Amino acid sequence: MFEVFEHTADLGLRVRAADLDQLFADAGRGLFSVIVANLDEVRAVQSRAFQIDGDDYEYLLFDWLTELLYTFETEKLLLSQFEVKVTAGGLNAVCRGETMDIQRHEMDHEVKAVTYHQLKVQQTPDGWLAEVIVDI
Repeated sequence: MFEVFEHTADLGLRVRAADLDQLFADAGRGLFSVIVANLDEVRAVQSRAFQIDGDDYEYLLFDWLTELLYTFETEKLLLSQFEVKVTAGGLNAVCRGETMDIQRHEMDHEVKAVTYHQLKVQQTPDGWLAEVIVDI
C-alpha cells in the first residue's frame, strides 16, 4: 500500500508493507503513480530486469527509485508491475509495463529527481514503512 502526500514543491511517497519485497515493489508502483495518473491502464507487455547492489535499505530505496526514473526518462517506459526480491546485498527485480503513449496514458507529474530529504525505511510493529520525497 502506498499514498502520495504534498511537500512544498515536491511530493512525498509513503509506503507500508508486510515485508521488504512488497515495500520496494509498492514504492516502484507509487513512483509511477505520480508520473502517470491512469497507471492501471499501463499494459504489462514489456519486461525489464534490474539488479541493484547495496545493504543500507534507505540508500537501496533511493537507488531503486532513481534507476526506475532513469529508465522512464531515457526509454519512456512506464512500469506498472513489480516483482522485487530484497537480499542482504541488494535487490533483484523484474518489472513490466509499456512505452508511454500520450493517446492512452494520462501523464500527471514530471518527476525531476528522487531526493534524500526525509528518506526513511524502517521496520515497524506492523511490517515496514518507507518515506521518500520526489522533486517535481
